[in-house]
Amino acid sequence: MELTTGGRLTTDITADAAEFCRGRSDGLLHVFVPHATAGIAIFETGAGSEEDLELILESILPRDAAYLHRHGSPGHGRDHVLPALVSPSATVPVLGGRMQLGTWQSIVLVDPNPDNPHRQVRLSFLSG
Repeated sequence: MELTTGGRLTTDITADAAEFCRGRSDGLLHVFVPHATAGIAIFETGAGSEEDLELILESILPRDAAYLHRHGSPGHGRDHVLPALVSPSATVPVLGGRMQLGTWQSIVLVDPNPDNPHRQVRLSFLSG
C-alpha cells in the first residue's frame, strides 16, 4: 500500500490492515515499512498518545543533536536512528479474518522524516 504522511509523525493504518485481512482465515498479518527512516508501532491513538510519542522521541532523539549522518533536512540523522527504537515491522494474530488487536490498539506508521512524505507499507499474510 502507498500513502502520503503529509508531514505527520504518525499515520494510523489500522483500517487498511483490517481490510487486507477481511475474508482470510486464521494466521498472522505482517506489516513492514521498507524505509530507513520509518517504523511500525502498535499503540493507542486519539488520546494524546501521538503527541506523547513525539515528546518522548524528541527527548531520546533530539532533532538538534550532533548526528554524524547529516544529509537532508536538519536533524535527519535522528530519522535514521528511529528504526532502532521503533521497529520497521510488526506481526498481528488474525482469527477468522479479524485482527486480534486489543480494544485500544492501532497499527501506526511512525515517520519523522519530512523530506519524503510518500511511503510504502507492505502487508503480507501467513495462513496457519
